Amino acid sequence: MPKTPNTPSPSDLTFINRQLKQQLKALSREAAHNEQVLKRFHDRELTLLATETLPELLSCLVDGMKSSFDLPHIKLVLHDPDHELRHLLLHSGIEPDSLPDIRFVDQISQYTPKLSRYKSPWLGPFISGDHAPLFQDNPLIKSIAILPMLRRSKLVGIMGLGSRDQNRFTRHHASDFLNRLATISAICLENTANREHLVVAGTTDALTGLHNRRYLDRRLEEEVTRALRYQHPLSCLFIDADHFKRVNDTHGHGAGDSVLREIALRVKECLRASDIATRFGGEEFALLLPQTDATEACTLAERIRQRIQDKPIAVHGGESVAVTVSIGVAPMRFEQNNPVEAVSKTLLDEADRSLYIAKASGRNRIQLAEI
Repeated sequence: MPKTPNTPSPSDLTFINRQLKQQLKALSREAAHNEQVLKRFHDRELTLLATETLPELLSCLVDGMKSSFDLPHIKLVLHDPDHELRHLLLHSGIEPDSLPDIRFVDQISQYTPKLSRYKSPWLGPFISGDHAPLFQDNPLIKSIAILPMLRRSKLVGIMGLGSRDQNRFTRHHASDFLNRLATISAICLENTANREHLVVAGTTDALTGLHNRRYLDRRLEEEVTRALRYQHPLSCLFIDADHFKRVNDTHGHGAGDSVLREIALRVKECLRASDIATRFGGEEFALLLPQTDATEACTLAERIRQRIQDKPIAVHGGESVAVTVSIGVAPMRFEQNNPVEAVSKTLLDEADRSLYIAKASGRNRIQLAEI
């Protein structure tokens, strides 16, 4: 039978079949790769959604992302006009400036005007002039992905992913997964902040704005454990307003509240970000001072005592009340084989006992526990 002009020869069929097999293998590899990428994104999303605290979420967004996607450089710029996020971190004992890959800014539009206009992910080569606010001038970064974190059409942050591979992020890559990840990150940021606010509300004294006794109990064990592990000093101050009953009896309880609020404010003005100030109860305040020995604690106590004594406190009706405080100081004892609970109790008891001695010795003074 003669061969028709359109009938492929056996050699042509063999070649076409080989090409089809190669295409199928390539498609299979691409499908397997896409499945792995999808799984990584899915796992990361589930981890983000499971976070309960702000520090945990921020770690997940930076360190977790670096690990999941094998990226050496990830940066976050977070919109924090009222310092809400920064205050929540401080409440957890974390200094915001200690997070090198996260920058909290009052206005993203002022910090990086160009990047703040992005409404969807941008993928492409690293351009020093445009992307310096995220990665500075890092010669190792060749390609980046910029992910705007939007919540109700409002920009709450920018996530920057940096790669040393110039082909890792290009304008030809699909960005659907990245866009979804940024959206989920924005939702989780809002949720964890709200949850932290509830926690803070439950551990904050409504009158003074200081932490309450419940918070002290929790942080005391944490700080004692850390001090014992690293052999760092830890001190405690107990502060009590002298003759506070007279203020209430003479000027009323409203004046007493004003005095307590002002004492709390002046105490906070003397402290570092790492120090923990609490209203222990009534007119008594307890302070935990990490990495502070007895000498440093006494110096701080004297500064607080002087700060409160120096200026009368204004109360209602234009009157002012002269107020002094007595302060007990106790350093933590490093006693071997003592459980954390026992060390914690001893620290509080010795500070309280020192306060009692200060008041019994004439008030308006500090007293160091016998070591």
